[in-house]
Amino acid sequence: MTGTNDNEIGQYLSQIWDLLNSSEQELVRENTLIKHFKKNELIYRENEDPNYLMCIIKGKVKIYKEGIGGRSQIMRLMSPVQYFGYRAFFANEPYVTEAAAFECSSIAFIPMTIIEELIMENSQLAMFFIKELATDLGESDERTVNLTQKHIRGRLADSLIFLLDKYGTEADGCTINIYLAREDLANLSNMTTSNAIRTLSSFCSEGILTIDGRRIKILDEAKLRKIDKFG
Repeated sequence: MTGTNDNEIGQYLSQIWDLLNSSEQELVRENTLIKHFKKNELIYRENEDPNYLMCIIKGKVKIYKEGIGGRSQIMRLMSPVQYFGYRAFFANEPYVTEAAAFECSSIAFIPMTIIEELIMENSQLAMFFIKELATDLGESDERTVNLTQKHIRGRLADSLIFLLDKYGTEADGCTINIYLAREDLANLSNMTTSNAIRTLSSFCSEGILTIDGRRIKILDEAKLRKIDKFG
């Protein structure tokens, strides 16, 4: 882990930084550390104690849970400058998920004891985390419905639209700006890897998208959104 200066911390943690007074900012600055993770490196494990609030500075992070037979379910994909790792602390329980770097990533760590101390004195900061938790819960509820009630085509379309809306496209305006292995896309879509591959092939034959390795180029976004909507 490496230390950071005041300007860097303020830039990275801008969402909460502006809610803090000067003494609170100093407390956060003195206690924030940054750790760099390689692709697929584990950030925290299930059943570990939730000791830190984490903020993604660079890269992407997947939050997932190991299921039956070693099959994973990706719960969320995080990007700069999202916060994670704090829900379990507020719930007074160990982590029920795991987190890993989806690509080379840099993450700021702030002790949850410091965050708890600040929240007790700063109502604006408390409201920020209430809103963050409420937003995460709403997104989780919607994803749960989509991944359990939609057919395979609808689930895969839902995941592709989710990635398109979250990460946008490259300069061509069509290629989704995140590269996923077929297994990761399947884990995000609550299906087997073989079903994900077959459905992707079907979308390709229908002219909805093309695939080049892990790059997915959307050719007919309107049709993909229609499949997503009607499941």
